[in-house]
Amino acid sequence: MTSVATTMHRDERSRSPLRGGTDGNELLTVGTGALLFVLLGALGITILLIGTLIEEHLIIGLVLVPPVLLKLTSTGWRFARYYTGDPLYVEKGPPALGLRLLGPLVILTTVIVFGSGIVLLFETPHPDNKVLLVHKASFILWLGLTAIHVLGHAAEMVRGLGEDWGPRYLRADVPGRSGRGMALASALVLGVVLAVVLSSHFAVWHQFMTIGGGGH
Repeated sequence: MTSVATTMHRDERSRSPLRGGTDGNELLTVGTGALLFVLLGALGITILLIGTLIEEHLIIGLVLVPPVLLKLTSTGWRFARYYTGDPLYVEKGPPALGLRLLGPLVILTTVIVFGSGIVLLFETPHPDNKVLLVHKASFILWLGLTAIHVLGHAAEMVRGLGEDWGPRYLRADVPGRSGRGMALASALVLGVVLAVVLSSHFAVWHQFMTIGGGGH
């Protein structure tokens, strides 16, 4: 006979695409956030030397796209489940009010920054290019909002990484961990593929930046 606890556990796992339930969704968000933190740190270095590292900037920017979409999906899943009254997500509760208010601004600026960046790959480089100006302005706003967002989730990120990939990894199974690992790896691989596919557009921007076309 199946116990109530076992039935509830199975039911919770079935509610997540990666079979980790509410906790699994949170751990996926945390893991994706950690991956983005590393990639954004590398992107920040290229911005400091944008004139000479423009190609690296473009590569990392494109590699970031699928992980960013994964992060938006995992957070969107939680919000959708919570606001549609899913008992498990309602019980877990929403993020802090400040972070909930900040969330839409982070999402909006993220879409603008990465969307304008991709559009720029198909534009003719020019200092007065309006898309380039939008990209620069939105990047500054996005950077500030993202910094606040990351700091607000720092403790949660450290705790989540320890639960999912810390010493416990060596001695116990964490529900949904293999699915989360596959999702993160797939996002990273897709990002690399995207960068390779669009690499033919890098040369013109390298030339533009080399002759002093400007940067962030």
